[in-house]
Amino acid sequence: MAPLLRIFCVHGYRQNERSFRERTGSLRKLLRKRAELFYVSAPLRVPPLGGPGRPLAAAGDETPAAETEADGLGWWFSNPEEESFNALDHVESCKGLEESLETIAKAMTELGPFDGIMGFSQGAALVSMICALRQQGDPRFQFNFAILIAGFRSRCKLHNHFYREPITLPSLHVFGETDRVIPGELSQELSTSFLNPTLLTHPGGHFVPTSAPQKQVYFEFLEKFQQK
Repeated sequence: MAPLLRIFCVHGYRQNERSFRERTGSLRKLLRKRAELFYVSAPLRVPPLGGPGRPLAAAGDETPAAETEADGLGWWFSNPEEESFNALDHVESCKGLEESLETIAKAMTELGPFDGIMGFSQGAALVSMICALRQQGDPRFQFNFAILIAGFRSRCKLHNHFYREPITLPSLHVFGETDRVIPGELSQELSTSFLNPTLLTHPGGHFVPTSAPQKQVYFEFLEKFQQK
């Protein structure tokens, strides 16, 4: 039997290592004979929803307001002053990205090596940047494929350089047709940053799909990297 693939997992905004592990329980079960998933928490603490001057929700939030937010974390803030994030924000600058890249690099060194990297929502956007850095020769990031679920391109002007050069790394882009947090067209736009991307759509919303129609696509994609 081929050894299990090792996949590094990057959670979404207002999530953390524990909550994302729980939310991907079905995926871990689905891939248990093919891959082992490893998780890390983002370094930026997200202020609670509904505070003074803060909205109850925004594009990019992955945790319903009814759930606990005590441990909500993020990878960067599109609004540095309010320490908030919205995937649709067109901004000149942001806060926290370099700290997050260092967090990922440190965890990959300590827990690695890894065959692939997977991200969800803001985490998928971060993964696309890491893929770009890998292609540019950044030695901190070594892996052979990427899975981006409900991803998008950052609208921060400082991040434009991540999308200038087509990324040759094999990639699987997963998104829901009824996703109201990160609309599918944003994920499709992100996929155009990659050469020959594999696209997997599902009829649902903002979650990691694991039903029968998606199962075979996951298997066929990962099979390319499984050692015989």
